[in-house]
Amino acid sequence: MSASHTVERPAELLAFLLASCPDVARAKVQRWLKYGMVQVNGESFTRFNHPLLPGDRISILDQGDVRARSQLPSGMKILFQDASLIVIEKPDNLLSIASDAEREKTAYAHLTNYVRQGQSQRSERVWIVHRLDRETSGLMVFAKTEACKTMLQSHWKRAEKRYLAVVEGAPPEPAGVLKSHLDESSPFKVFSVPESEQTRHAVTHYRLVKKNTSMALVELTLETGRRHQIRVHLSDIGCPIVGDEKYDARTNPARRLGLHASYLQFEHPLSGEVLQFESPLPAALARLL
Repeated sequence: MSASHTVERPAELLAFLLASCPDVARAKVQRWLKYGMVQVNGESFTRFNHPLLPGDRISILDQGDVRARSQLPSGMKILFQDASLIVIEKPDNLLSIASDAEREKTAYAHLTNYVRQGQSQRSERVWIVHRLDRETSGLMVFAKTEACKTMLQSHWKRAEKRYLAVVEGAPPEPAGVLKSHLDESSPFKVFSVPESEQTRHAVTHYRLVKKNTSMALVELTLETGRRHQIRVHLSDIGCPIVGDEKYDARTNPARRLGLHASYLQFEHPLSGEVLQFESPLPAALARLL
C-alpha cells in the first residue's frame, strides 16, 4: 500500500485526495479513482464526489496490491493495513489457519499470497494474532511482523471484542452476564462443568438487540476468550445460535452459523493509536429478523 490518510473534516473524495497529495497531478489522482485504487474504510470507490466523514480511512493502493486483492476469496475483505498489521473481514466457512484436513484454503494462506502479491517465491508473510472458528464470520487481525504479533498478543486481553449472534428463542433477560467453567479437553466440543484444575473460567456479557416470535439478535462482549465460549454459553441458557447443531440448535435457516465478529477496538502496537473497526451483520443473517 502506497499511502493512507484519515479524514478530519467532511469532504468529497476527489477534493480530499487532491488536498492530501498536493505533489500528485490531478490526472493521476483521477486514474487512481478510475481503476479502483482508492479505498474508503476498506471498500473501493470510483465516484469523485463520494462524501467523506471525519474518521474515515482513505487508502491508496499500488497496482500490485490491486491485483493481489482481486485474488482474495469471495467475502474476504481487507479493511485496513499498514507496515505492522492487517485487519480483514473473514467470510464464514473459511479456516483461520491450516488444519490437518485443510492446508491451503485458509485466511492465513490467502493473506500470505496477498502480501507476496501472488509471487510464491517472495519472503513476505503474516502472523496470526487470534482466531475465529471456521463457521464464524467477521473481523480478524493479522500481524505483518513477528515483533508486532508479540506486542498485539501481549495486550490482546485489553482489546474490546463484540459479536452478533442470531439465536433460537431469546435470552431470559434483556441483558446479563453468563459465567461458567469450561472443559476444553475435547477437540470437538466444549462443555460447562463444575470447576476443577482442568477447567477455565469464562465470562460473556450479552445484550438483547431485537427479537421476533422464534429468534433473537444478541450482542455479546467477551471478558474472556475461551474456545467456543459464546456458543456454549448461549446453548447453556436455552437459546443456541442458529445453525449450531453441535451446541443443540434445531434450525439452520441461513445455512450457516449465526455468529459474526462485529466490532474490534485495540491499540496499535507501535503508534499507540486506538483503532476501531465495525462489520455489519451479513445479509444472510440480517434478513432472518
